[in-house]
Amino acid sequence: MIRRSIFLLIVTVLFALSAGSALAQDKMLSVDTIFDPATKVNFNGSAPAGLQWTPDGNFYLLPKLIDRAKRKFDLMKVNAATGESTAFFDAAKMEASLVKATGITAEIAATLSHQPGYTFDAAMNAVLLNVNDDLYLYDISSDTASRLTNNADEEMEEDFSPDGKWASFVRKQNLFVVELRSGKETALTNDVNDNFLNGILDWVYEEELYGRGNKRGYWWSPDSKYLTYLRTDESPVKKFPVVDHIPREQKLEDSPYPLAGDPNPIVKLGVASVAGGATKWVDTAKYKPEDMLVVRVTWAPDSKRIVFHIQNREQTWLDLNAASPTDGKPTTLFTEKTQAWVEAGDNWNWLKDGSLLWRSERNGYMHIYHYSAEGKLLKQITDGKWEVRDIDVVDEANGFIYFSGSEHSPIAEHGYRIKLDGTGLTRLTQTEGNHNINFNGAATMFIDSWSDINTPTQVRLYKADGSLARVIAENKVEALAQYKLGKPEFMQVKTRDGFEMEAVMIKPPDFDPTKKYPVLSFTYSGPHSQTVRNSWGRDVYMWHQMLAQKGYIIWVCDNRSASGKGAVSTWTAYKNLGEGELRDLEDGVGYLKSLPYVDGSRIGIWGWSYGGFMTSYALTHSNLFKVGIAGGTVSDWANYDSIYTERYMLTPANNPEGYKKTSVTLAAKNMNSKLLLIHGAIDDNVHMANTIQFMYALQQANKQFQFMPYPKQRHPVVDPLLVRQMRQMMTDFVLANL
Repeated sequence: MIRRSIFLLIVTVLFALSAGSALAQDKMLSVDTIFDPATKVNFNGSAPAGLQWTPDGNFYLLPKLIDRAKRKFDLMKVNAATGESTAFFDAAKMEASLVKATGITAEIAATLSHQPGYTFDAAMNAVLLNVNDDLYLYDISSDTASRLTNNADEEMEEDFSPDGKWASFVRKQNLFVVELRSGKETALTNDVNDNFLNGILDWVYEEELYGRGNKRGYWWSPDSKYLTYLRTDESPVKKFPVVDHIPREQKLEDSPYPLAGDPNPIVKLGVASVAGGATKWVDTAKYKPEDMLVVRVTWAPDSKRIVFHIQNREQTWLDLNAASPTDGKPTTLFTEKTQAWVEAGDNWNWLKDGSLLWRSERNGYMHIYHYSAEGKLLKQITDGKWEVRDIDVVDEANGFIYFSGSEHSPIAEHGYRIKLDGTGLTRLTQTEGNHNINFNGAATMFIDSWSDINTPTQVRLYKADGSLARVIAENKVEALAQYKLGKPEFMQVKTRDGFEMEAVMIKPPDFDPTKKYPVLSFTYSGPHSQTVRNSWGRDVYMWHQMLAQKGYIIWVCDNRSASGKGAVSTWTAYKNLGEGELRDLEDGVGYLKSLPYVDGSRIGIWGWSYGGFMTSYALTHSNLFKVGIAGGTVSDWANYDSIYTERYMLTPANNPEGYKKTSVTLAAKNMNSKLLLIHGAIDDNVHMANTIQFMYALQQANKQFQFMPYPKQRHPVVDPLLVRQMRQMMTDFVLANL
């Protein structure tokens, strides 16, 4: 009797556990569980980010979150081999030193001493801190803080010299240095004209050439004797007004913004000595100032040459130039050309003999080439119908180049190594999915941040040969197992001319092949901008999963120019953005309509930025889509900035027919679908004028649509409360109209 009771108890418990497990996987997603800041579920986990190697390559710095609400971190120094960690510095001592040296409150000092990252000197012995628009030096070894500047004006883009003896910064659009030992400050430029920017980038150079979030326009020589810098003259550039309507007295931003075909800023490349004295200007007389872009700047390792890229404004060629810092006389080492445009990038890695590893798309795919110091091509190192995405580190002692690339998969990056002579290509990362690798300077280990479409980011440490050293963060997200999710399916779809597009489909989790389902497709479509990736998609992916739970098939299909399959695939968009992309997307829809479980009369499309353009373009140039949601739309390429637009479209004067054919506004009369337009009210990237002009044309054509502006939001909507409202609105629009 006792044994039977135990048996029944075990059966009961097992049944309960089984039922509980089934129930745990049946939770349904909602806008609140994904986006509401008060109730959202953390589906992404807490994988460490921003890991930074120490100079010796044996340790890395790990920001350890200690207070999520206050965004406070302890910066830990981790032994890479063992995982043992200690505090990199004593935060309490930093806090006390800052209060003493700066007079700031203990609360502000506590925030400064618990940051996830800092501006370090090369040896990681000191940090620069920007406190109330003044700069302070904190010496980690002595736990002391000292004041470097004492000025009412803001200091920006601060940095250390390579030897750690100087700090550099920009104040009131001029470049300064301060000697750390003596505290002596020297102004390297002294322009008083507000149109001149010295050592700091203007909007279009930051956004389209040097990378969003990087405003620094100066570069230290390796020997710490010179800084070369961009001097930008904004006077030719027309200003564009952006109005914040929320304050009672409206705030007007009137910022220089060159539209396609309009005058660009005029730039000069100068060289300043930390000892002071007049700037030495690099001679660029062979180029027309109004037709010249300085798109990258660096120094040769011996500090004897400034090396810089110059392009024409339509970016049909690129010169790699070198000049002496003492006389500014340049030499063109070689010129890059392709069948269309030349994409600027950080294409160089220097070898000890002064030669150069250079990445080029000249044959249609980004590959590595070896050049002599004088610009003579020595060898093409990588080749094939795939891309080298980035060179991570060069190990000259052992003859290896370590890089990220797409040789194994066009939808997921992997880590590779190859010998300097071009032999021995080896894939180091074997797990399917996307790998973001971070090598130490000694090229003995790398940190791999890996994810796939079903798995949030996990972090592991590997030896240089690809063998696993240890797991840094497995980042298991238990919440995901509690929800009823659709299984993503990767596939390839051929276009009418045989190009193989990459696609992914998410079916409803209770999919029934005998039913007919509506489809919501997501697109970006811009050149070299993949949306089909075998990597974790965060909140947007979970929103797609929520719609799948509500009975929609989610479809993402990359047109060829967005496929990541080499520059050769992007050139099809040249001078005619939109037309070829839509043709490919229509071929994807054709595949969908061939499936017995797809309701071909209920297919929708949505996207943001270029994806907003493509959504609007599709609804005005095709009849295949029942609904569309277009956010941050470029409605006419003549409305967008010069550097991005002219790279692909040339100037309006040189390609008037292309601009006319690709205009969404001019085609507004052709729209016969349900459309929801969304735009940030103070978007300084894609101005809301784009959406307003499109709306005006729709109204004139008696077309009905919905529109939602988001006050105080720029190109993306980022305020958590507004994001939640926006996603609910988008959900309701899909449910009501698709």
